Amino acid sequence: MKKSPLFKMNIVAEYRVEFAMTLALIILCIVLSILSSQFLTVGNFRNLLWQATAIGIISIGQTLVILTSGIDLSVGGIAAFSVMFGGMIVMKIGVPLGAVAILCIGILVGAVNGYLIAYARLAPFIVTLGMLSITRSLTYVVNDGRSLVGLPATYRMIGKATLGSVPFYTIILISLFILGHILLTKTKVGRFLYAIGSNEEAARLTGVNVRFYKALAYIFTGCLCSIAVIILTSRLGAIDPDTGTGMELDTIAAVVIGGSSLSGGKGSLIGTFIGVFLITILHNGLNLIGVSPFWQGSAVGSVIIVSVLLDRLLS
Repeated sequence: MKKSPLFKMNIVAEYRVEFAMTLALIILCIVLSILSSQFLTVGNFRNLLWQATAIGIISIGQTLVILTSGIDLSVGGIAAFSVMFGGMIVMKIGVPLGAVAILCIGILVGAVNGYLIAYARLAPFIVTLGMLSITRSLTYVVNDGRSLVGLPATYRMIGKATLGSVPFYTIILISLFILGHILLTKTKVGRFLYAIGSNEEAARLTGVNVRFYKALAYIFTGCLCSIAVIILTSRLGAIDPDTGTGMELDTIAAVVIGGSSLSGGKGSLIGTFIGVFLITILHNGLNLIGVSPFWQGSAVGSVIIVSVLLDRLLS
């Protein structure tokens, strides 16, 4: 059946930000390929996929949170604390129990965030900023600020396994994005998250359990932080107390660049997926052309401000 022009116009209108960001991504790739001969190489392409994995997985959870008009500044701290605590169990008891511990810590901290925000009605910014400080502190406390090295070979295999020539972590990244997209577009959980972000009081009056679903977004985020950091540390073969530093900025940037509104109720994981690669390619490209790391934060921060400004102007 042939699609009507009106249907095509609706698709363009609905995903206008995603189309704009895709165009920006293409332009960025063209510019970087001109500035650096190393950009369009197989080795750099694999490097980009690896760099995008951890940020991409956590950005899925950040999208869910931002859709409810919240924000999670604690994602880097959750990642660091969960993997440091679970990593010690990996070293002393074994990989299976250690991996379960990492996931449980991430879910538990996410649940605490969700309870304080949804049920105690505290501001997301304050709660997650405080949780970032707590988890960062605990990360150093549990192992006296030392790194964990010499992780078991079975643990390191998680980040190095491949399916044919495709890294397993890339399959996990894409699979989680697909599952997240289905969750947001095909289930009542997704509809409720959009409704809460659009108008929380109206959602409550229509029978939505606003507190439960708002808390659920933070629990999902905590779990995704744990998954991401397992992949990250297993490939690196070590666990450092500074693991996850800067993830807050990068995940928020990816979500906002992808078209999600910080006021909630608007956004998609398609846009977030594009935003993740735009941020990753921006970091990668700046490294390739020799830009000082001290300037790279300014570039990412500027992109966030411009994205929010464009969102406000379009609204």
